[in-house]
Amino acid sequence: MNGAERTLIDHVDESHHTEPEPARTSVPRWRNETARDHGDAVTVLVVDADQRSQQTLGVRLRAKGYRVLTASDGATALRLAVDRKPDLVVLDLDLPDIDGADVIAGLRGWSTLPIIVVSARADCEDKIKALDAGADDYVTKPFVMAELLARVRVVVRRLTASPNSSGEAAVETDSFTVDLVTKTVLKDGTLVHLTRHEWAILEVLVRNPGRLVSQQQLLMEVWGPEHLSASNYLRVYLGQLRRKLERIPSSPRHLLTEPGMGYRFER
Repeated sequence: MNGAERTLIDHVDESHHTEPEPARTSVPRWRNETARDHGDAVTVLVVDADQRSQQTLGVRLRAKGYRVLTASDGATALRLAVDRKPDLVVLDLDLPDIDGADVIAGLRGWSTLPIIVVSARADCEDKIKALDAGADDYVTKPFVMAELLARVRVVVRRLTASPNSSGEAAVETDSFTVDLVTKTVLKDGTLVHLTRHEWAILEVLVRNPGRLVSQQQLLMEVWGPEHLSASNYLRVYLGQLRRKLERIPSSPRHLLTEPGMGYRFER
């Protein structure tokens, strides 16, 4: 990145310093009907109220071969996400109409679209709030452009590895195999019995490999909005899943906890 571009980003950053039953209908997951399905480049929606920051990031993304959509406020971002179906979102939290965390929550109400937050808010509580709302990553301004582009590449790799985007019907680890079509799990060739709650949690995690899934997202999809504070449910059921699926339940390799934030599935 040249000196002029870094100076621009730094300037932009300074301006910002001012046991019930499962839910009967789960939150609709992101339908992967995106630009990539039609042979086009990955599409990134850049949401930033500052025009110079928005333009700078757009130029760099286009130079790397990405298609770019832009929005300067939360309402436009949500509309574009529905109408244009981008592959991922790069989102600033400081928007004129809706707080960025509320935009994340709005997207997570119906999709698993990957979201990278880029914000001048460096406080730990702001980061936790955004991640709990459903963000996949958080980059603090000012940032090195090469680092952000690297994080975008990571998300794109996960998109291509995701069962939803690749059409993969079964996900295999060294300990167990999850068949997303028949809704069954095998461990060492033996069928594993899972309860409805255990399957629902496992399915959400497996459909989002490598991504942090917040406690709120899991609770919403499995139990519904009236149980968003019941994080103790997740501790109980994740413990049961580890005992059934992990080779060493006390030292899991695949069903991982991110303390205070959520859970992650790794192959």
